[in-house]
Amino acid sequence: MDRVTAARVFNRICELGSLSAASRALGISRPMVSRYLEQMEQWAGARLIHRTSRRLTLTPAGEEILLKTRHLIQLAQEIELRNQQDEPSGVLRVACAHLTATCIIGPIVSEFLTRYPALRLELDVNNHPVNLVGERIDVAVRITNNPEPGTIARRLGECRSVLCAAPGYLARHGTPQTPAELAHHNCLHYSRFAGQSWHFTTAEGTAVSVDISGNFSATISTVLLDAAVAGCGIAMVPEMEAREALAKGSVVTLLAKYEPARLAIYGMYLSREYQPGGLRPFLDILENALLEA
Repeated sequence: MDRVTAARVFNRICELGSLSAASRALGISRPMVSRYLEQMEQWAGARLIHRTSRRLTLTPAGEEILLKTRHLIQLAQEIELRNQQDEPSGVLRVACAHLTATCIIGPIVSEFLTRYPALRLELDVNNHPVNLVGERIDVAVRITNNPEPGTIARRLGECRSVLCAAPGYLARHGTPQTPAELAHHNCLHYSRFAGQSWHFTTAEGTAVSVDISGNFSATISTVLLDAAVAGCGIAMVPEMEAREALAKGSVVTLLAKYEPARLAIYGMYLSREYQPGGLRPFLDILENALLEA
């Protein structure tokens, strides 16, 4: 855990008199404030704050450490001010899923590294959520309508999905005309969900949901699309990934009057106060690319 950030958090706790007030002022979760305080106490090798149900008071060690952390933050601010006058540099660690890496981040890597040659980009591609602190991730780019609690979530754009199937599958099993008819088809779906349902919106704005089932599931959409192309069933996958297969006629779209529910694309990080130099320009380029797509 970053010690300068821990020092900033400790100073804010002392200034504001509570962990909750520091959490609101810094824009990070209350549990994260507690973790930074624990980090400071481990670093100092002593308890820094007496905590009671009514108030916080500094221990003698806490008073001594507060003087030192104020000086540390002053030095850090001077360094940051100098850094702001220079090009962003260092390492930016980004976590994302396979689809996000290939269809969203991959196309902007060249532009980003060309514009900021002093930066190094490290991409952690994993379809399981990562621990931003434990795995030293600066930002996670995720497709979800439920950003992770305790993170700062910057909305970058949205992901549209398509319902599709191979012509061969439809010739054998028929073409559904309404979402309700999907219950009678083999639907290829994402793994790790307790219940399976697909959500749509009509042209009039009415939400429609249907429970679905099928004999194949996967954690990544590429595999679901490949299975749909092979005629295994009907899949709901991101439009950006299905674009080539649709253009070739390998799959066709279904239920034109019903739009699959859209998902947001977020850049999620832990603190507004301390950010790596490359974070903001990376998210800016990503957001612009999604707007133009």
